[in-house]
Order: sequence, then structure tokens, then C-alpha cells
Amino acid sequence: MADRLEYERVAQEALPALYKIALGILRSDADARDAVQQALLRGWEKKENAREGAFRWYLTRILVNECRNIQRHRMRVFPVDMPPKTEDMPPDYQDLYDAIFALPEDLRLPLMLKYLQGASEKEGAAALGIPVTTFKNRLHRARKLLRKSLDREVIFE
Repeated sequence: MADRLEYERVAQEALPALYKIALGILRSDADARDAVQQALLRGWEKKENAREGAFRWYLTRILVNECRNIQRHRMRVFPVDMPPKTEDMPPDYQDLYDAIFALPEDLRLPLMLKYLQGASEKEGAAALGIPVTTFKNRLHRARKLLRKSLDREVIFE
């Protein structure tokens, strides 16, 4: 990641996924925007530390750390049961998003990295700083809970 234009291109491509991840962790639009902005700034400052071709996942790891810093330092009380409201969410997927945001954070993050950002198990584990087997285990548990939650809501005719 040598020049500013390359960094801007990668950051612009990753921006929607980074925002969704931050929103999934922080459940606040303003805090999610702050975390993404801070992660992009830190990513630029530390761009030489990233491996070639893995800068997007390096940004994701920085973002997760920024979200945890915001949670730790701001000490706000957020309603745990309420998922964030997003106007651009397709109405057909509302039940799915509600079920995803109802998952505990340790299960929600692997799911979001894998299916919303397209990370492989290895990339997702690196972004969260956990072993690949732990990532796969959490992903399996998240899918199992989602299936259980969504099956309960489906009405068969």
C-alpha cells in the first residue's frame, strides 16, 4: 500500500462493509461512523504494517479494535434488544437482520464478516484476532441459532 490513491480505492471499496460491521457492534449510527472514520485514519497511519493484498482485512481488524475502544471509553447504555434501524434495508430481509442483531456479539461478528463482507475463515479469524477453529465454531453456532430463530417465525400454509 504505497500511495494515497491506492489506499483511497481500497478504503472506498471496504467502506459499506466496515460500516455494517461497526453498526453491528455498536448499534449506534453516530458511533459506527466515528469508528469507521477512526479506523480509516489509523489504517492510513499504519498502512506499512499490512501484508500485501490483505489490507482490507487489516482495516477490519483495526475497526473491531476501534469499536471495542468506543464501547470501553464511552460507557453508554444501549438497549440490547433493539437492532439498529436502517432505512436502506430491504423489507424482505427485516426478519433476517433482526435475528442477526439479536445474536450475541461474539457470534454476530463472524457471521457478518463471512456473509456481509465475504471474508474467508482465515481472513475473518485474523480480523477478529482469534484462531480459525474458533471462528468456524462461532460461525456454526451463529448459523444454528439463526436457523432456530427464523424457523420459529416462519408460518407454513
